[in-house]
Amino acid sequence: MISFGADIPFVTYLGLELALFEGGESVIAYTPQAEHLNSFAVTHGGAIMAVLDVTMAAAARSLQKDMGVVTIEMKTSFMQPAPGDGSKLTAKGRLIHRTATLAFTEATLYDAQGKVCSHATGTFKYVKRLATGPKTANPLNAPEAPVPSGISTD
Repeated sequence: MISFGADIPFVTYLGLELALFEGGESVIAYTPQAEHLNSFAVTHGGAIMAVLDVTMAAAARSLQKDMGVVTIEMKTSFMQPAPGDGSKLTAKGRLIHRTATLAFTEATLYDAQGKVCSHATGTFKYVKRLATGPKTANPLNAPEAPVPSGISTD
């Protein structure tokens, strides 16, 4: 299995396996577990979106692996249910266009028979990956702006 280049606990939890991570392309294998299913016993849309998000991020990073990326926007279309029967799903991602700070990507999720289950497009911002310890994190947000008067934060 190829390394993502960073410890990503959620990726580990989902059991994603990176099979291709180069040249603006990525391939990730995913076998949904029982806790990843919805009430119809198929893979939950949120789990699918997470897989597609990671697949697009890997494609974006594949040309410059020392950089990190953060998702700016993502659109997902669901064509058919992704099985929840223990069969392996495959997501394939592609970097469509890159600027100095942004990556425009797409990814498609296939079932074990090669049928398209879902497709996503996404925009990612490149960020410098900083070393962090186990109890530290790098803030990704700008300082909080004051809340305008008359708006409740409750």
